[in-house]
Amino acid sequence: MTVIESTPAAARTRDVCAAPPPRHPRPDGQDHYTISEVAAWTGLTAHTLRWYERIGLMPHVDRSATGQRRFTNRDLDWLTLVGKLRLTGMPVAAMVRYAELVRAGEHTFDERRQLLETTRRDVLARITELHETLAVLDYKIDHYAGARPAPERATR
Repeated sequence: MTVIESTPAAARTRDVCAAPPPRHPRPDGQDHYTISEVAAWTGLTAHTLRWYERIGLMPHVDRSATGQRRFTNRDLDWLTLVGKLRLTGMPVAAMVRYAELVRAGEHTFDERRQLLETTRRDVLARITELHETLAVLDYKIDHYAGARPAPERATR
């Protein structure tokens, strides 16, 4: 039995992409977060957030009068997307390219779509591999569940 066969029909038909994004900690207009607050909310380290900015994966992050980074809800939304792209296994260089295309404007829609479609195909291939791997694991688990261990011999 595969995962799909054992998953209730209602769960299979639910569109996870239609789910609303996670609620932001603060309403728009009052959404000025420090790097430590963003790190706590996203689970990323401050070092990773600074690295994302340095390599061009993060859009320009505003600064306070004292030079501290001030992230917004829009930045949190972007980081949520970046996290999902990371989970797909998309290479960092491709994520940076995607970020460049977003910043370049609407005329890059086709190239962005192509990049995401390529990633989607890769994800589907990985899912297929994982389903096959799961089937092997299920087979072995069933084998061991039905097997009786040989009685141990008493040693003298």
